[in-house]
Amino acid sequence: MSDKYDVLKLENQLCFPLYVTAKEVVKKYTPILSQYDLTYTQYIAMLVMWEHEVLSVKQLGEYLYLDSGTLTPLLKKLESKGYIIRQRNAKDERNLEIRLTDAGKQLKEDIVSVPYQIACSVHLSKDEFTQLYSLLYKLLDGLNE
Repeated sequence: MSDKYDVLKLENQLCFPLYVTAKEVVKKYTPILSQYDLTYTQYIAMLVMWEHEVLSVKQLGEYLYLDSGTLTPLLKKLESKGYIIRQRNAKDERNLEIRLTDAGKQLKEDIVSVPYQIACSVHLSKDEFTQLYSLLYKLLDGLNE
């Protein structure tokens, strides 16, 4: 017979394995990214910049699910490293644009092995990886409806 409080057991919470897994995966990135003087959040920002090269702060925030209060210090740090330039949009000065620099483009060449290093450390088959990826994005989409 099930206790009505079973729902409150840690082992029955979806949020807990998601939280711990996210924390542990990010922990795997830390020593690898430290070789490039990047944090995980800086890395994911650079992933988006490598894909788009020029974005508004608002657009970057939408891609990363981060607000401008979190992005501002992150972008200042990336700019101080020479990877991006922040500048006002010429057509609308209210919008701050982020542009990838040549150094930022070169970093992409230097860091391309990182996803492979992480993939080797998670011990999932390609099918398991694909299934997990799909399920996580399905969950994310459902949470954002």
